[in-house]
Amino acid sequence: MESQFEVATQRLTAEEMNYLIIDSIQDIKGKNIVQLDLRHIEDAPADFFIICEGESNTQVKAISDNIYRRLKSEAAIGAAHVEGQRNARWICMDYFSTVVHVFYKESRAFYELEDLWSDAISTEYENL
Repeated sequence: MESQFEVATQRLTAEEMNYLIIDSIQDIKGKNIVQLDLRHIEDAPADFFIICEGESNTQVKAISDNIYRRLKSEAAIGAAHVEGQRNARWICMDYFSTVVHVFYKESRAFYELEDLWSDAISTEYENL
């Protein structure tokens, strides 16, 4: 017998899940949203990274909470692991094929994930 998580995962493609994540970020006015497609990179830790930023620790936490809530309620998908919620400077959410990085603006500039994974296929999304 399949669990609710397995059934939802089978019904939602990675691209559909990523769309829901990006929409969840835009709901809370997350900025500078980038999707990195890592599927062609050998030994990449995931198929996709989705990176965004908030303008305050409160907004960073709200973006993370909205992603978690919407994936859980709309697609019955829970994160494998969430890290960084206490300080909300960089919250990392692991959804197996997609890893979401919600940064405080200054933290994003410091870690430069887009530069680290510059050989990924990058897609930028508009700020709402």
